[in-house]
Amino acid sequence: MNGNQLVIKLDFLLQWIVRLVVLNVLWILFSTLGLFVAGVFPASAAVFGIARKWVMGEQEIKIWTTFKQLYRREFATANLMGWILTILGIILYLNYRVILKSSGEMTFVIPFAFYFIVFFYSILVIWTFPLLVHYKATWRQHFRNAIIIGLTKIHYTIVCGAVIFAVLYLSFSYPGVIPFFTISSIGIGCMWFTLRIFNKMDKGKEQPASEVSM
Repeated sequence: MNGNQLVIKLDFLLQWIVRLVVLNVLWILFSTLGLFVAGVFPASAAVFGIARKWVMGEQEIKIWTTFKQLYRREFATANLMGWILTILGIILYLNYRVILKSSGEMTFVIPFAFYFIVFFYSILVIWTFPLLVHYKATWRQHFRNAIIIGLTKIHYTIVCGAVIFAVLYLSFSYPGVIPFFTISSIGIGCMWFTLRIFNKMDKGKEQPASEVSM
């Protein structure tokens, strides 16, 4: 590798580091502007929306302007979907605590059914926001299609889940990276894989019903 190639590769690496940092900081800023209660989910949708554009080759976009536009556009739907998922997650957690306390008093069917539900919930968490930023549809259609795609493309679901787990594991192991890379890395990683499915669906006949590619 000659000097020019090394400079090009280093420049490419630094550009992506700066992009990830800026995107992560914007997520924190806009989540704070919405007092987290109303800001974290549209900010997350904006992260996935910008990650989608980058993965599709639109790497020269104005990050601040685009983030703000996506944040405002997806504000209502992202909050609705995000809080539905949050409430479901809280209910599942409370049920998990009950199962732990009553583990000796119930048959194996109840824990099995619980983890079966958790599996479907995980699919919703993984696929809902990528679907939101790629297709125009109602929140019910996004949830339905998240389950359908998550099950039929289970290998991609597993890979995305592994990406999320790996990023979170590293982030909690080295908390200093959380303000700079965690959310943006999850957005890029998940969109890189989910877009491969979406692109195949858009080109073929597998596109979800009642949805239009953006």
